[in-house]
Amino acid sequence: MRLPAEAVAAAALLEVVRISELPTKRGTPYPGSVGAHWIGSEAVSALALIESLPGSEQHRCGFSPGWSVRAYADTLDLVLFEAAFCFSCHEVRMHGTAVPPALATQFFDAGAPQARALLALFREAAP
Repeated sequence: MRLPAEAVAAAALLEVVRISELPTKRGTPYPGSVGAHWIGSEAVSALALIESLPGSEQHRCGFSPGWSVRAYADTLDLVLFEAAFCFSCHEVRMHGTAVPPALATQFFDAGAPQARALLALFREAAP
């Protein structure tokens, strides 16, 4: 999976969100409870894991994401990007100031070991 390289390099904090519903407008944060904050090597490892997700074709489910990560720079004032993951349709939707349109919608292999590892991390972070 491709993440915005400059945003990954600038990310100082990842916030893990257990999504409760879809946002009312495209580009707004996904509503839900924050389960964890990952910083330092934990954030670097999580971003590397996300980037290692192999691609896939779309599966139809209607996009019902369960988890998202929000990346912040060290100033913590603006979300660089948010990536919402649907493990049913294998889709990731990203938005934020650092996300070019070409990266906004991607598909990943939800059955791959990397995806299972990411889902396990999300579940460990559950609020």
